[in-house]
This record gives sequence, structure tokens and C-alpha cells, in this order.
Amino acid sequence: MSAAKVHVSNVSSIVRGTMGGFSMPNAAALEALQSTEQRQVLDTVSELLVCGDQSAGKSSVLEALTEIPFPRKDNLCTRFPTEIILRRGTTESLKISIIPDRRRSAEERAAMDNFSETILDLQNLPEIMSKAMSTMGLEESQDLNGARRAFAMDVLVLEIEGPARPQLTVVDLPGIIQAETRDATQADVQLSVEITKSYISSPRTICLAVISAANDYANQPILNLVRQYDPKGERTLGIITKPDRLPPGSETELSFLNLANNRDIMFDLGWHVLKNRSFEEMACSILERNASEEQYFRESIFSQLGSDRVGILALAVRLSRLAFDHCRQELPRLQTDLEGALSRAKSEMAVLGSARTTAGECRNFLTQLSLNFHEICKAAISGYYEGEYFKCDEQQSIPTNSPESTRRLRAIVQSRNMAFSNEIRTNGHKFHIVSSGVNDSRFDRIEHQTAHENEQYVGETSSETPRPAEKLGAFGHIQPPTRVSHDEAIRWVNDAVAKARGKELPGNFNPLVIAELFWEQSSKWHLFAFAHIVQITGLCCSFLECLLSIQCPRDIHIRLWPTIHDQMTTRRTLAIEEMEKILEEMSSYPINYNHYYTDTIKKRQIERRKVELESCLEDATHHMNVPGCSSDHTYPSVNVNLAMKIYSEKMDPDMDKHSAELVLDCLQAIYKVCEKVFVANIAVQVIERHIIRGLEHIFSPVKVSQLLDTEALALAAEPDSTKTEREALAEKVRMFTNGKMILNELMSVL
Repeated sequence: MSAAKVHVSNVSSIVRGTMGGFSMPNAAALEALQSTEQRQVLDTVSELLVCGDQSAGKSSVLEALTEIPFPRKDNLCTRFPTEIILRRGTTESLKISIIPDRRRSAEERAAMDNFSETILDLQNLPEIMSKAMSTMGLEESQDLNGARRAFAMDVLVLEIEGPARPQLTVVDLPGIIQAETRDATQADVQLSVEITKSYISSPRTICLAVISAANDYANQPILNLVRQYDPKGERTLGIITKPDRLPPGSETELSFLNLANNRDIMFDLGWHVLKNRSFEEMACSILERNASEEQYFRESIFSQLGSDRVGILALAVRLSRLAFDHCRQELPRLQTDLEGALSRAKSEMAVLGSARTTAGECRNFLTQLSLNFHEICKAAISGYYEGEYFKCDEQQSIPTNSPESTRRLRAIVQSRNMAFSNEIRTNGHKFHIVSSGVNDSRFDRIEHQTAHENEQYVGETSSETPRPAEKLGAFGHIQPPTRVSHDEAIRWVNDAVAKARGKELPGNFNPLVIAELFWEQSSKWHLFAFAHIVQITGLCCSFLECLLSIQCPRDIHIRLWPTIHDQMTTRRTLAIEEMEKILEEMSSYPINYNHYYTDTIKKRQIERRKVELESCLEDATHHMNVPGCSSDHTYPSVNVNLAMKIYSEKMDPDMDKHSAELVLDCLQAIYKVCEKVFVANIAVQVIERHIIRGLEHIFSPVKVSQLLDTEALALAAEPDSTKTEREALAEKVRMFTNGKMILNELMSVL
């Protein structure tokens, strides 16, 4: 059951005076509510719910309001939600149907959907309702677990038409059971509460909380339940039934009078008192019932309440006023909801596009789809994030792998390229050389400071502290650099120099050894490059799939995506081949014309000598008292000869070690130069050239124009389900558009 069907047309009919012959000052304003479409709009505003405990008299209240004789029993009465729709018609008729609970099995839902009965005489109503209960599984027989079901979440719908029928819709809810009995299990007790909660929790409902004067109202759980969802009673009207059961003059009668005066359990909407038919009056007509009620309220203590708070006719007037005010309050919110629903329906219609039956219609659809796809894809690659598609949550961080973040493709590719660059710099080398002396400390601080600043930008840490694999993302499987001391690095270089020795004089080295050391130090670069290619390809696939899913129906998406995915696979293959060419070039001796290489070597050597000279000068410095000064002031005196002697003694006579220091300087300098070149080549020649560039042409109008008619039909011809969906959406758009116009008119009147 759509909750939008049952709810407010009851108000319009009562306001117009079709019940009991009364009229309202606002009747003219609500005259427009009587057309079918207008009622459908207002049906979403509120529900008039009749709820209460078991045997509280709900069905009697409902019967008095609708003047329809509902079948009742002394034990369980209402066992499922019942929607009573009264409409004007040329002839008397009653149609009964069932809206199954969504939790029912497919077989059960099919049986209930097929249930439909039409009668011309209300005397046949009990028999038809009995059949409906049987279909719901509420017959007296036991279910598979051996327990009889007492309640159901299915909705029984009674559509009653007649020339004298009011425009009235009311929902009757099952009574709340307080304890397990022979006829109701503990599961039934819980279900009775669940059914009531599911309805009264809606802020658009007007609840008629029915309590019986035959029981202490403090023990009737419906009151706590409605106050749980409506603490102030802004949309709850309390109904007291069976006041004739109270002993005249008793304290109990006085307590219920105080309750009716809103002095105990207070609702903003207040209370109303009704006298239902007693057991002896069951055969009485509606007119006799109303006459008996009027006589009772003239003679009982409840006559103090005033005629507007007692009796069924006064209740109808009161409900009309309450519902009118409720409509007026809810219409602005309904307008917002209606505009949202209309916008969603139009968006879904736009995705479905026009009908696609012939080859020409399919080609036109694919052409328009490819145009939209091409434009958005090109904008995403260029970084021109204009239009609705590129709007994103300001709180959302970039980059992430979510479809929403990949919409801004250029931003995420740039960010991933930066992350790749930082990964190569901080973790791309095989050995991380930790200086044991001070000679390299200044260079270390500069490099580490720069690395740390860049890593903060991409959310990564320094290579000094290898990160856990789960934080590395695409590079988490790659082993971090091995930490080695400066002396260990010198031994590593010495071994390489010894293995590469040719005819060089002592203290010299084979220049090819620098290449061998470089190849070993950069041996992990291919792992980072491959992981980067895979990640960027995956992000582009995510971008394209998200774009395609938003631009076209699912059946088109399913047919187009394999072709696009295959093209992305080809692009990745070409990118990997290009990477292998770059790596192949790196396998030869490094060629460099960048002055950064020689500058780096020179600066490292100067810095090392400067640090050594500073140490020698400090050792050769003595502090002497100032002549003729009585204070303890001193001045430094440098013994230059001693400083030179210390400096010359510190010079290591080991030519191999001297050679190894120079080789290490050359290695670190050429590594930095080649690292920058490698990162640039991967970003430009691999990622940009083979994956990003031309991505907008992967599905373009040019390719669509080259399709054969059979291919266009195979890609875009719509199934019958899509035709049905388009028709349903078109009807939604029509209804919502008309509803919006009607709602605007109503708001101007109200």
C-alpha cells in the first residue's frame, strides 16, 4: 500500500458536510479537493489512523464514522490494517483487495495480488472479509510451526462507492494485545505493537487514540505509544469509548471526566467521548445508535464537556477542523517532497531517453549518448569541472577510489602522479644510507625535509619510518628500502669496484661500476611503475563506468561496458609496453647532460671537506686571556699550522676508500637525476600518452556513425521492461506535474 493513498480525502469530505449535514467555514476553500487528481495529491498529506488496545471499541468508532457495518467478534477484532476508501459513484458497489506485506514470499504476494472481490450488498461483507483473512493465512487452522497467526502486516483495502457516500478514507489498525493468550502468541503481541508503530511514527498522520472506559487508562499501552512518537499530542486526538460502563458518581467516572478535560494525559488536540453500542444494542441501526448516544450525553456527567467534545457527529466536525489545519501545515513540506519526486522522475526519464525500437532510433540514442559522454569525459581530462556532473561534497577528500571522487579525473590523476613521485623518492631505492658522520647530515636534512613536506601533501610518511602496508595503497606490496650505515654502504661500493676493476691505476675506478650500482639501487622502480599503471587504469575504468551508468539505462550499460573495458585493457597493455621500453633504456649506461649531476657531486665533496676542516680548526683553537685585562675574558687563537697538520693526518691514505667515497657520491648524484627523469617519463610517456590522452574518444559520435544497423540495434534496442518503465515514469512525471500545479493552487487558497 502506498501511504500516499489513504490519507486526507477523508478530511475534504467531512469539511464539505457530507457527514451529518454540518458545514464548515472553510468548505469553499476546500471545494477544489474533490477531483480525483487533487485528492491524490492531498492523500499524501496525512493519515487518519484509528488505533488502540484490543477491544477498546475502535471498530465501533470506525463504523459510526463511516456508517458501514463491520463484522466484529468479542475476542480478536481487527487483525490487520484496514484501509476504507469511501467515494462517490453512480451505483452502490464495494471492492475488496489485499496489498501484501513486502516481507511475504513471491508466491504469497502473487496470491494476494490476485485477490479481488466485488459485492453490491454490504450484507455480504463479512463473508468476503473472511475469504481475505484466509488468503492472509489468518484462518483458524495452524501454520507450519503449529501456531495460528493472529495478525498480519498485509493491508485489506475496501473501496466503497455510492451516490450518497462521503469522500472519506480511514485506516483502522489492529488492537494492541498486552499479554499472550490461547488465541495470540507472544509473537502476535509484538506484531500488534509493530503494526501500530509503523503507522503512527509518520509525522503526517492524525491519530485517533481509542481507549476504553471499561479499563483503567493507565494500563492501556496505546497512550504511551502515541506519546512516544507525538510527545506534545500535536497530531493525536484521544477518544474515550464505553463511558456508560462507568458506575455513576464513582471516582473512576470522575477520573475519566478529568481525562476528557485534558487534565491528566494532555494532548494539544485534546479528548473526545463516544458511546458505542452495547451488546444489547448490536441490532440497532445507525440512527438508533446516534439517538441513544445523544440521550446518554444529555443525562450523564459528561454533559459538562460541552456538545463539541462528545458524540459521533461532533467528532466528525472536530476531525474536519483538525485535518484542515494539518493539511495547511503539511502542504509546504509536501510541496518540497513533490518537487524532489518530480526531479527524480525526470532524471530517470532522461536516462532512459527516447524510445529505441528501429535502427534509426537506436542510432540517434547512441549518438546523443556518445556526445554527452565525449563532452563530460573531455572536461574531466582537461580539468574543466563545470556542470552538474562534477559537483561533489566539499567535505569529501581527493583522491579516493569512490566513483564520486573519480568524476574529477584530472585532479585524481595529478594527485596519484604526485604520490607515485613521492613513493619513488622515499621508497624507490634499494638501500637507504644512514650517515654515521656529520659530513652528510646537512644533505640528509634537506632531502628529508623536502620529502616530509611532499609526503604530508599526499598523506604519507618518510622513508626513515617505513609505513605499514595497508597505508601504502597501490604500493603496499613493495618492500621498503633496507637501512644501511655509511660504512656498510662503502663496503658495498668497494665490493662492486673490486668486481669491476680493469686496468685502472690505484685510487681510480672503472666508470661502468656506477651503472652497476645504479641498476641495483633502482631495481624496484619497475614495481612502482607497474603498480602506478594498474592503479591509474583502474581509476579511469571506475570513472568511465560511473559516467556510463549515469548517462544510460542499465541494459545499455551492460552491452557497452565490455567494449569500453576491452579498450582500457588495450591501453593498459600499451602503457606497460612503453614502460618496458623506458626500463630497457635504463639498463644501459646512464647518459646525462644535466648540470645537476656535477653540481651535486661538487656540493657533497665541498660540504664533506668543510665539515672536516671545521673540526680541525676547532681542535687547533686555543682560548687566551686578553692582555692587560683583569677580567677572565678570553679570545680564540687559531694555530694554522696545527690545523693543517691535523687536517692532513685525518686524510685517509687508503686510496680504495677514497675511490669508494667518490663512487658513492657519483651514484647518489646520478640516481637523483635519473629518478626525476624516470618519474617524468612514466607520467608523460606512459600514463598520459597511453591511458589518459584520447580517453574521450573511447566512445564517441564518430564510432557510433560507423556502426552497422544490426550493431546499433544490438547495442541500444530496448527490452519490454524498459518500455514499461518508461511508460510508468511518464505517468509519474504527468501526475507529479499536475500535482504540483494543483498544490500551488491549493496553497494559494488555503
